[in-house]
Amino acid sequence: MEREWKTVFLSIFISISFPLSFSTPLQYQSFVPTSLPQPQTLSWPSSDHKSDEYETIPVSESNFSIDLHHVDNLSPASDSTPESLFKLRLQRDGIRVEALSAIASVARTNVSGKRKGPRDFSSSVISGLAQGSGEYFTRLGVGTPTRYVYMILDTGSDVVWVQCSPCRKCYTQSDPVFDPKKSTTFLGVSCASPLCRRLDSSGCNNRKKCLYQVSYGDGSFTLGEFSTETLTFRKTRVKNVALGCGHDNEGLFVGAAGLLGLGRGKLSFPTQTGRRFGQKFSYCLVDRTESSRPSHILFGESAVSRTAVFTPLLTNPKLDTFYYVGLNGISVGGVRVPGITASLFKLDRTGNGGVIVDSGTSVTRLTRSAYVALRNAFRAGASNLKRSPDFSLFDTCFDLSGKTEVKVPTVVLHFTGADVSLPASNYLIPVTEGKFCFAFAGTVSGLSIIGNIQQQGFRVVFDLAANRVGFAPRGCA
Repeated sequence: MEREWKTVFLSIFISISFPLSFSTPLQYQSFVPTSLPQPQTLSWPSSDHKSDEYETIPVSESNFSIDLHHVDNLSPASDSTPESLFKLRLQRDGIRVEALSAIASVARTNVSGKRKGPRDFSSSVISGLAQGSGEYFTRLGVGTPTRYVYMILDTGSDVVWVQCSPCRKCYTQSDPVFDPKKSTTFLGVSCASPLCRRLDSSGCNNRKKCLYQVSYGDGSFTLGEFSTETLTFRKTRVKNVALGCGHDNEGLFVGAAGLLGLGRGKLSFPTQTGRRFGQKFSYCLVDRTESSRPSHILFGESAVSRTAVFTPLLTNPKLDTFYYVGLNGISVGGVRVPGITASLFKLDRTGNGGVIVDSGTSVTRLTRSAYVALRNAFRAGASNLKRSPDFSLFDTCFDLSGKTEVKVPTVVLHFTGADVSLPASNYLIPVTEGKFCFAFAGTVSGLSIIGNIQQQGFRVVFDLAANRVGFAPRGCA
C-alpha cells in the first residue's frame, strides 16, 4: 500500500512539475514510422555444412566474428504474420522477465552460499534462462568432424550446452542431434575434476563421470553429461570448451540445438576463453524494421569500440551471471525527469534491486515508480501526437497512420559515467499497422532490465578485463 501511494504521489508530482520545465524548449528528434519486420530467409556460408572444411587459426589469432539472427527467423510457422510473431515475442519477453526476477530472488534468499553436491543433484537450481526466451542465435560447429547446429546466444546464462543422442527426451531441433560418440574431441569430465566442482548442481554416474543439470526460471531444464569439446566459429576452432551434453531437455526451446552462455559466471563462454580472447566481446543488434542485414557478435580485442562510452560493471554478491550497471537518471526532451534517481535502481548488499543489460529481454523494464515518471514525462512531451488505446504491456501508444515523419522528444539514459542517447526507433516501435507504442514497461520486482530494443544500433561492449560495459552509437556498420 505504501508503494502504491508513493507511485500515485510521484505521478501527480511529475504531471505538475514537468510541464513547468517547458519554459526551456524541449529537444526533439525526427521519427520515421516503419512497419513490423517480415521474417527473413536464413542464409549461411555453404561451408558451414561441410564437416571437414575448416582452418586451424594460429594461437596468436585472438579475434573472431559471427552473424546473429533473430529467433523469429529460425522456425516461423508457414502462416506467421509480422503481427503474430510480435505477439509471440512479447509473450516470450514476459516469461523471460519473470525468469530473470526469479533467478535474482532465489540468489538473494540463498544465504547459505553452499554449492549443491551430488546428493542434491535432483533439486532445482535456477541458474540461467531458457533458450525459448533468448532472442538471437547463430550457427556454429560442435565436435570433430565438425557438425554445424543453431545455438542461442544469451548474456543471462552461463552453462554452454547442446542436445545429445541418445535422447531420453529431446525437443525438436532444425539439425540432427549431436552424437558425441562420433566426435574424436569429445571428452567426459570426471567427478573429481575442478570443472565438475564449478557446477551449481552436479552429480556422478556409475562410470564416475560428471553429470550436470540446469533448471531455468520458467520451468525448463537440461540434464546430461558434462564434457569438454571443440567448438568452431566459422573457421576459428576453440578447443576444450566445457559443454553440457544434454540427454534430457524440456521446456520452452525453439528449434536450435542448445545454448551458448555469455554471462559473467565461471562456466560461461567468455570466462572459459578469457585468456585467448582477452575477456572481451561485443554485439550489435540491427533494427530489423530498417535493415535485413544480420546482427553480429565479436570476440577479442577488436570487440572494443573506440567510440564507446563506458560505465563500470557492478557486482551482485549473490549472483555472478548478470551484467549489472549503475543507472542514475533519464532525460526526456533534454530535461532530467524529476524523481528518477540512482536510489530507485540501487543494487544493495543483499542482492536486491539493480539494473542489468540483457540480450534476451526485448522491452526495457524499470521499477514501477521510475517507469511512471518516465511515461508521464514522455506523454507530456508528445502531446502533439494522436493517442491510441493500450496494447499488451504498453500503456502509451499513438496512432501515426498516414504519417511519413513526426517529431518526438529525445530520451537519454544516464548511466554512471556514460550518457546514452537513444534513436527514436529504439523507444517508439510498431505494434500493428499505423500504431506505435512507447517501448518501456514497469515492473513490480526490484530488478530493472535494459532490453535489446533499446540496444539496437549500438555496439554493446562487454569488457570483463576492465570490468565495464560500453555503448557505441551507429555501431553496426
